[in-house]
Amino acid sequence: MIETVLNGAFVGALYAMYGLGLALTLGLMRQINLAHGDLIVLSAFAAFELTSRFSIHPMLAIPVVAIMMFALGWGLQRLILERVLGHGEMPPLLVTFGLSIILQNVMLQVFSADTKNLDPGLLGTLSIKIGPYSVGILPLLTLGVAVAIFAVTAAVFGNTRFGRAVRATSDDERVARLMGIKTKKIFAAAMGISLGVSAVAAIFFGMRGTFDPSSGPERMLFAFEAVILGGLGSVWGTLFGGIALGLSQALGTLIVPSFGPLAGHLVFLFGLLLRPQGLFLKKARQ
Repeated sequence: MIETVLNGAFVGALYAMYGLGLALTLGLMRQINLAHGDLIVLSAFAAFELTSRFSIHPMLAIPVVAIMMFALGWGLQRLILERVLGHGEMPPLLVTFGLSIILQNVMLQVFSADTKNLDPGLLGTLSIKIGPYSVGILPLLTLGVAVAIFAVTAAVFGNTRFGRAVRATSDDERVARLMGIKTKKIFAAAMGISLGVSAVAAIFFGMRGTFDPSSGPERMLFAFEAVILGGLGSVWGTLFGGIALGLSQALGTLIVPSFGPLAGHLVFLFGLLLRPQGLFLKKARQ
């Protein structure tokens, strides 16, 4: 049971990192990026290409891929998504849905339908003893990196001038513009940070499992469930929402091996029914 809980927490930390990128754009721009999962998979393929061509460890590819995806997110927001903001909820949904289909087909043509993974080397086999239990270094590192990313994100958005500008834009974009805040740049930075964080999650995902061009929708689903469970607009809530999702899947697998994914979806459904605002309700700001 203890090992099951630990494994669930480790997987949940990965789901939380998926969700953090989505939470930034959903909480700030009130738009659901339906291509979020496919962009995660694109990051994993970018890391695969780097590690294959230059024979480097996937961990060394993290800063390169994160910067690349930040630039992609910035350009995506300024060139495409910015044109449909402010025209209701449907245009961004339709545009990102179309982007999702395009990304899946492009990745299929470029990388083929074969499943791939990122070789973690010794990192994938090393473990440490915690009492009577043996804990893998890679899952433990995933959890540690997730907590660190969430801590940095919470500090940046809670204690910096940029964070105050983001919160002001999230509360009322029109008033923020009147106060001199360049909201378009804020939106572009948020999308860039979203994809940069997702790139880190993608590399840990690639080291822990396999991926192919059709893996995106499932990543999107896990990200969305983590965000809604935790509470829209809550950074730490997304972390706990992801861990709750991972734990429910792990406990479901313990009961019946094939029941794990369904258990996670059921927890999401009942959580949404019992507490629609999520585990951590975003407090109203005066």
